[in-house]
Amino acid sequence: MTEKSTVENSSSGGGGAASAPYPLPRVTIRFCTQCKWMLRAAYFAQELLSTFSTSLGEVALQPSTGGTFVVELFFQAPSPSSPTAPEPATPVQPQRRVLWDRKADGGFPETKELKRRVRDAIEPGRNLGHVDREYHGNRGGGGGGDAKPVEGTGGGEEAARKQTEEACEDCQ
Repeated sequence: MTEKSTVENSSSGGGGAASAPYPLPRVTIRFCTQCKWMLRAAYFAQELLSTFSTSLGEVALQPSTGGTFVVELFFQAPSPSSPTAPEPATPVQPQRRVLWDRKADGGFPETKELKRRVRDAIEPGRNLGHVDREYHGNRGGGGGGDAKPVEGTGGGEEAARKQTEEACEDCQ
């Protein structure tokens, strides 16, 4: 038997089993090992898997250095061609979207905010229950919108300053 990756777990609606280098959609969490952020990365992975279950094809942890903590989403872009006639010979070209970057977004995401950003990308119409109750942002109508930081989700400048002070000296 040959091992193959498929897009069948994807919520993007593609009924076929197009080949991809990994199951889609895929969330990748790159974390700094020198800063000892593995447990934080594993916690976020567990939360995403618990919430989205089989809607996610894979959640991967990637060790890194340099004070990085980046959450990326790889997904299959909707094809402009007719969905009734898929081309099996055409390989899937995954699209990449950065959902969170500790350096750009100022610290670590709250679990609720990370779940919202994943939901907005893979299942825009999905209700996240208690996570959405305090969410007053405008998600837009479609899944094509970029992930945007939402102000007032906690932390703020003080958290960013505290995080900078706590940064690992090896990563500077």
